[in-house]
Amino acid sequence: MRMAPEEDGGNSKPNHHKTPPAPATQQQVKKRRPSWSDGQLWLNKGDAQQALRNVVTKLRLQSLSNSTTPPSEPDSDFQTLEDPDPNRQCSDPDYTSLLSDELLLKVLSRLPESQHISNSLVCKRWCKLSGKLVQSIKLLDWEFLESGRLVFRFPNLIDIDILRACVKLGRNSSILISHRLVSVHLDSSSSNGGFVRREDILNWEVVDGGVKILVEGCANLRRMVLINTSEESLKCVADKCETLQELELHCCDDFSLRGISGCKNLQILKLVGCLDGFYSSMVSDIGLTIVAQGCRRLLKLELVGCEGSYDGIKAVGQCCLMLEELTLYDHRMDDGWLSALSYCSNLKTLKLQSCKNMDLSPGPDEHLGSCPSLEELHLQRCQLRDKQGLRALFLVCMSVRELVIEDCWGLDNNAFASACILRGLRVLSLHGCSLLTTEGLDSVIESWRELQRLRVVSCKNIKDSEITPALATLFSTLKELKWRPDSRSLLSSSLEGTGIGQKGGRSFRWK
Repeated sequence: MRMAPEEDGGNSKPNHHKTPPAPATQQQVKKRRPSWSDGQLWLNKGDAQQALRNVVTKLRLQSLSNSTTPPSEPDSDFQTLEDPDPNRQCSDPDYTSLLSDELLLKVLSRLPESQHISNSLVCKRWCKLSGKLVQSIKLLDWEFLESGRLVFRFPNLIDIDILRACVKLGRNSSILISHRLVSVHLDSSSSNGGFVRREDILNWEVVDGGVKILVEGCANLRRMVLINTSEESLKCVADKCETLQELELHCCDDFSLRGISGCKNLQILKLVGCLDGFYSSMVSDIGLTIVAQGCRRLLKLELVGCEGSYDGIKAVGQCCLMLEELTLYDHRMDDGWLSALSYCSNLKTLKLQSCKNMDLSPGPDEHLGSCPSLEELHLQRCQLRDKQGLRALFLVCMSVRELVIEDCWGLDNNAFASACILRGLRVLSLHGCSLLTTEGLDSVIESWRELQRLRVVSCKNIKDSEITPALATLFSTLKELKWRPDSRSLLSSSLEGTGIGQKGGRSFRWK
């Protein structure tokens, strides 16, 4: 069979053997670039554009991950530079558009709260729906509230704290001082007299304006933390938020409390008057009387740095018949206030925290009275060196069933001996009572015939070696015993059952 001749520069001659092409030089290899037509890249043009679109979209989401506010512009379909049709719709349809807002909201509510921010960055619709799921916020930027964006973005708020936003200290400082109630950043302008000056707190007129915007947009609030508010602002809160149940007021005075008389459903109230190192305001018997007459359905009342006397506590006990828990933090009460506790007929829990004294002049025992319904007495970080005041407190709380003493100073054997009058005590918890000894504990526990639970932790003068046989017998009858008074007892309890530390048992040896 004869092969057809090939054309070669106008000359035709037979070629029975095909000559292999010459090898490419090194320079030609360097200049060679892969192209779509070579077949070396298996992606076609559409797939490559889709892959590039996904990568760029991912980068944009990563750049927005540090922001809690979604982009102001709507997310349009991403168009690459190589797309010949800029009006072409995205190849991946949005299947969530087929779902109603109610159904999609139920789906988003099933996700963890930690994903709310990332979900809000998907699109404007998801941002709006995710905002409806947020119910609790601690505001840091006051402008976010004044501009109206807060109530628009989170219309279903039930809990808000505006305290940090009302303090104008710089947040760029790396020094943060924290308190149980408030934490602020410190800067060079912090004075020696206190960390927060009066001029560092927003003016009450500015605060009132923001509070009015808040309550008009979020009428379903149940808990609020406010600072430096006026009577008119609190009246507005009472009128707009009928479901308000818990209120915390910082840096307030007596007459501004007249505004909360309209909060008919208020059950938990915390008044922060004077807070050492931060701010100072005065809440006296006048303010306590106003609160007692206006908030008769209170269940819990906490007074922080508040002044007062027998009259203020008596008014609270006579008017707030449903009061079950009373907490006094660093109280500045006048002498004789303890006897007014007997008017709190339904009080079940009494807490004294960081108090410098109980009552320096409680008066005769027959005038003290008692709280018949009291079940729990908590003393935390208090000065208990005044034995007369501590004894008067135990007399008022004679019917208590649980006594908790934690990190209190001055509680020695003589002071603790006055607890013998608590005949019906069933639970005793001691933590950080370094002056109390085993002898002092034993002498008091013997008088408590109904004791069922005992917890002794970090009381270094209570020793295992000093436990008497009677005390050991009592331990065997208790329903609960937590005995870790010092490191030696903690070590022996942790090694129980291992044989270590016992005569003839195993021991550690140095190699």
